[in-house]
Amino acid sequence: MHRLPFPYAHATHPDALGAVRLVLAQLHGQLAQRRGTATPTLGLLYLSDFHAEAAQAVLETLAAALPEVTDWAGASGVGVLATGVEYLDQPALAVMLCDLPADAYRVFSGVAPLPPGLAVQSALVHADPGTPDVAELIAEMAARTTSGLAGGLAASRHGPAVQLAVSGHGNLRGQGAAGGVFSGGLSGVAFMPAARVVSRVSQGARPAGPVHTITAADGAVALTLDGRPALEVLLQERQLAFDPPQRPDAGALARLRATFVALADAGASPVRPSGDLAEAVRVRHLIGLDPARGGVALGDWVQPGQQLVFCVRDAAAARADLVRVCSDIRAAFEPEEADAHPDGAQAMRGAVYVSCASRGGGFFGGPDAELQTIRRALGDVPLVGFFAAGEIAGAALHGYSGVLSVFG
Repeated sequence: MHRLPFPYAHATHPDALGAVRLVLAQLHGQLAQRRGTATPTLGLLYLSDFHAEAAQAVLETLAAALPEVTDWAGASGVGVLATGVEYLDQPALAVMLCDLPADAYRVFSGVAPLPPGLAVQSALVHADPGTPDVAELIAEMAARTTSGLAGGLAASRHGPAVQLAVSGHGNLRGQGAAGGVFSGGLSGVAFMPAARVVSRVSQGARPAGPVHTITAADGAVALTLDGRPALEVLLQERQLAFDPPQRPDAGALARLRATFVALADAGASPVRPSGDLAEAVRVRHLIGLDPARGGVALGDWVQPGQQLVFCVRDAAAARADLVRVCSDIRAAFEPEEADAHPDGAQAMRGAVYVSCASRGGGFFGGPDAELQTIRRALGDVPLVGFFAAGEIAGAALHGYSGVLSVFG
């Protein structure tokens, strides 16, 4: 079989089924050119929140028009993504059809869970942001894999946040004919060793000082760093000239709002030797100051022994890190690309990108700028994805990041 890029399509239309018709016209045209090649059986579907209430109709229409696609997975977002283009806060759909071997993947959900003992290498995961224990569920799912997770939290501003999951392996007995549209918990696609999926996370921030060890903490408040009051360290490093509890002036307040923290587990540095943030860090907000105890309140629970670095989030840092991520993935596929098939098909067949809802062109400096950065750095690879309420990478829930997965 020739290895061809995965068929994909995207469209914006105020009517959900109107967008489906536009997408199907594109997909049928690509499928007609692929006669004699493997038939796609896995569909990835991302729809903007404008169309979330019509998710069931969208899924049924696509399934009826593409009967050979027996498995579907996806989610809603505040926008959808495709190669070189973003539809943020627009009514749109994006679909990719993957011709992976039958033993290479398994769609899962609450009514079609993964069987015990299944050897899972990695997973594309979609989750409900309203699930109280979502971080724990993500960690448990990651523990079932050898390479970790990639994905994001379904998001919505104009309708329900939904997940999509239809498994050709069927549902649990007693669950009936679930329609494939879910809320709550996790769903997605587990990939076995027969599939090749390379994932990386782009943090979108840069270190703004040295690495510190949290030496005292209380819940989400870092009390001391390297034995010094955390607030004192923050004010010194960020050159903030005010004396708490005095209210900072406008300039100091802006500097505070632009300051984030990157957290790493005990014994793991949050910074690479190159000076960039490490992939496993969790970037979090500063959510408040605690002058009485000299502490800094963070957007995550912390404990002594963890490593912390103050960082700044800006477009230049995000762009540079996104290019680095694409370069890392290209390097992982270079030996295969050197041995490309005679028909010129490349090893990178398709990609899924999940970006934070606060990124996109508005943050990167212009319409489609984030997706154009990926296109230039990765190449003209078919890509779909969505703007999420939180990004999933490795075993953790991230924020302000982009998670890129490429199929080989």
